[in-house]
Amino acid sequence: MMKKILIIGDSCKDIYTYCDVKRLSPEKPVPVLELDHVEKAPGMAMNVYRNVCNMMPKKKVDIVTNDNWETITKNRFVDQRSNHMFLRVDTPQFIDRIDVFRLQLKEYQHVIVSDYDKGFVHWDDIDYICTNHPSVFLDTKKELDYWACDAKFIKINNYEAERSDHFVHVFEHKVIQTLGGDGVMFDGEMYPVKDKVETLDVSGAGDTFLAALVVRYSQDKNIISAIKYANRQASKVVSKRGTSVPD
Repeated sequence: MMKKILIIGDSCKDIYTYCDVKRLSPEKPVPVLELDHVEKAPGMAMNVYRNVCNMMPKKKVDIVTNDNWETITKNRFVDQRSNHMFLRVDTPQFIDRIDVFRLQLKEYQHVIVSDYDKGFVHWDDIDYICTNHPSVFLDTKKELDYWACDAKFIKINNYEAERSDHFVHVFEHKVIQTLGGDGVMFDGEMYPVKDKVETLDVSGAGDTFLAALVVRYSQDKNIISAIKYANRQASKVVSKRGTSVPD
């Protein structure tokens, strides 16, 4: 039986160190953080996988990611009362490049490439994946170029759109641009977030949007319906702390 979704991309562990901030250091005008508690969650492509599994049976989803993802961390130091992040400390490590020729792409209805540009997936790997599968949803931190032309849809945010302005126009009919709390732009049309919530933390919201987009598209093959559903799911996680999944 064909599985529905394969996720490909680099992953890490997200760590949130929540602290109380009660005073400034007498040596320097910097806050003194008193540890309250620590929360950990899968990050990057593993967060996309976690979100997809939250929305559909896990047995229908697979992920190909770097083996050492749990030792690659993003540690955010956060004031637990205001949720203000004072500092982020990353512990990068070498990531082995994927062997795309070992991928069994034909076993899946849809492929998600969640590329955080850490070395696991190169541009020519993306080109190979998109050329050899008809339904690739691409989310990449790389500046877009012609190697992305065979993706079915390309999800980008405002910053990524500015960097790839020329190719956003070249790929206009397949680019899905997220606009934060304002919603999504696709094919010249604006799709606003209808159920706006107070934003507490945007960490991982793009991963949730991508996961929801593909899950819904796998069900009804309607990209507009998928965009609206993804908007709703992403708005749920921004009202929570840390990297999370919608209820």
